[in-house]
Amino acid sequence: MSSKIDFKKSLPNIYAPKNTEWQEIDIPPLQYIMINGAGNPNTSPHYKAAVEALYSTSYAAKFISKREFDRDYVVPPLEGLWYADDMSVFETFDKDKYKWTMMIMQPEWMTAQIIERAIETAHNKRPDLPHDILRLEQYKEGKCLQLLHVGSYDDEAPKLYALHHKLMPLSALIFNGHHHEIYLSDPRKVVPEKLRTILRQPVR
Repeated sequence: MSSKIDFKKSLPNIYAPKNTEWQEIDIPPLQYIMINGAGNPNTSPHYKAAVEALYSTSYAAKFISKREFDRDYVVPPLEGLWYADDMSVFETFDKDKYKWTMMIMQPEWMTAQIIERAIETAHNKRPDLPHDILRLEQYKEGKCLQLLHVGSYDDEAPKLYALHHKLMPLSALIFNGHHHEIYLSDPRKVVPEKLRTILRQPVR
């Protein structure tokens, strides 16, 4: 039996950075199961259902990989792309105006056909979840600024303000994609001041 892959260890720059100040990184193309939505993630029932659909499908895919290819791995963390018609809502935390794409990275050997089977398996177990709007998509960010944020999600605002209004203008950089967050901690089990979140912004 092959050993279990942990992407936090095999891709440390992407899933285990230690820098708490903004640093430049080049992100290669990766494939994700994705689902789109809008609204406050703390109160939207669609957000909760979307995340559950992502996890149930990702675990179904993992079990197919382990059973049929003898390739086991730790399901990667939940990630989110965040955007809005007016990006200032992320500095004021007007969460009802948020738009989002939640996603979980899939290993490169997972094909569209495997993911379709995983979606079907997950939907048969939980037909109440929105598996029908999941999709597998390659996502390329390239040049990014990234840091590890330790603390509450609501404490991200000063770091984002500094990025948007100081660092990027001083470096002659502009936005080249959506604000990206990777959730290394489970907020149901970790107190807010100890949450670990990767913040990433594609730039050019």
